[in-house]
Amino acid sequence: MEIIFGRNKKEQLEPVRARVTGKIPAWLQGILLRNGPGMHTVGETRYNHWFDGLALLHSFTIRDGEVYYRSKYLRSDTYTANIEANRIVVSEFGTMAYPDPCKNIFSKAFSYLSHTIPDFTDNCLINIMRCGEDFYATTETSYIRRINPQTLETLEKVDFRKYVAVNLATSHPHYDAAGNVLNVGTSIVDKGKTKYVIFKIPAPVPGGRKEGRSPLKDTEVFCSIAAHSLLSPSYYHSFGVTENYIIFLEQPFKLDILKMATAYIRGVSWASCLAFHGEDKTHIHIIDRRTRKPVPTKYHTDPMVVFHHVNAYEEDGCLLFDVITYEDGSLYQLFYLANLNEDFKENSRLTSMPTLKRFVLPLHVDKNAEVGSNLIKLSSTTARALKEKDDQVYCQPELLYEGLELPHINYAHNGQPYRYVFAAAVQWSPIPTKIIKYDILTKSFLMWREEHCWPAEPLFVPTPGAKDEDDGIILSAIVSTDPQKSPFLLVLDARTFTELARASVDVEMHLDFHGLFIPDAGRDPGKQAPSQEAPARAAAGRAAPRT
Repeated sequence: MEIIFGRNKKEQLEPVRARVTGKIPAWLQGILLRNGPGMHTVGETRYNHWFDGLALLHSFTIRDGEVYYRSKYLRSDTYTANIEANRIVVSEFGTMAYPDPCKNIFSKAFSYLSHTIPDFTDNCLINIMRCGEDFYATTETSYIRRINPQTLETLEKVDFRKYVAVNLATSHPHYDAAGNVLNVGTSIVDKGKTKYVIFKIPAPVPGGRKEGRSPLKDTEVFCSIAAHSLLSPSYYHSFGVTENYIIFLEQPFKLDILKMATAYIRGVSWASCLAFHGEDKTHIHIIDRRTRKPVPTKYHTDPMVVFHHVNAYEEDGCLLFDVITYEDGSLYQLFYLANLNEDFKENSRLTSMPTLKRFVLPLHVDKNAEVGSNLIKLSSTTARALKEKDDQVYCQPELLYEGLELPHINYAHNGQPYRYVFAAAVQWSPIPTKIIKYDILTKSFLMWREEHCWPAEPLFVPTPGAKDEDDGIILSAIVSTDPQKSPFLLVLDARTFTELARASVDVEMHLDFHGLFIPDAGRDPGKQAPSQEAPARAAAGRAAPRT
């Protein structure tokens, strides 16, 4: 496990040519850009949690059937401060860092005071966001870092707080057909209130970058939702959208603000201030994108934890959304570095299996319906929505599949009816060992697997001019537990799940989290959206899923 998790990975600053076996489709031209933790020790200090590691960007550049790999650490302020001090001096979510012990008592007192309202890290290690012609490494704080996707150079730091009052924000924004970016953040005790803020970064003005104008300067609050608890807002990692609605889950996985404000002086991490409250409901907030206001009906379901939304759409007066659910918040605990040892596979059996579930909500509740009656009449699902008193609706999901995570879809179907989910398959361990294509219509699946191989999230790239939802290829970066086996980029036919090619590189490649595919720069990059983040309605039109 040390090879995969705990060992610091070296940068590959100059592109190295991969050994390609098989044949990469001639139309596949562009850059697969990925992000994840790569450095877990600095000097003699060590991060507590795998999710805390310093961000290491890496990319596969695909040109005319050839593949070139490179990697580079994000030169964040956090990285620079740690490297200069030769120790961890900037706190991460699972690791609290402290100033030089030789500092005087006044410096220490000031440090304690400043941490009561923490200025979070800019170690943007989770995902890549596109905003107009710019690309940003992202995390879940208010900071993002602009990067050069060709060279992996780190550019300016951006603080969302300059444009919208949020202390935290997701790393999974959504993109619409016009080029707008939607995201959600938490505003902690702003003017005495804690709220969830949905904000929009508008599509860039043509030529705006040349004039030095970033779309971020025009960020606006789209809608805000008051938190049920002033001092215990919900943790969340993503959200859902349809053509007319936004879905936000306020789950009972909560961050205790009072504990967080005193964490530094108590010598504990911010992660210790996050707890699952199994006695509470999960509140389902639905915002009408046309009015920018929540719908009046109050929806809720059983306590659960959701990291990843898959997709959502509207059908016959109902709102359907699919998510990966957990019964509790124990997943985070498994990735403390102390647990990532040679006994990891045996000791890390999931206490809660990630399960693909479908929720269906009636958008208009019949006031004459009896209390306790099922308001869902769709024949395509067993999900239920039971009417309760006072405009309350209790939602019971349909279980679709157990044991998958890091889901992706053909993003041209985002917010629309769809059929296929591409994901990493896991069983009772959180380690992905297979790639799965799950068919929601037939409840069948295809899988790719290979001994000793751990795949990253599978990204779907559509064939140019594709009409079928699964007409394209799957890209996944594969690392191996066998030190004799080189890591490689896997290229699968998305329709049949047969291997088309692989591009092996003799480097120490790290396990990553998320990323995107940037189509070839030979086309106008200002008009190209990342393939998995393409406009919700493809310009070429949409064909119905194959039956």
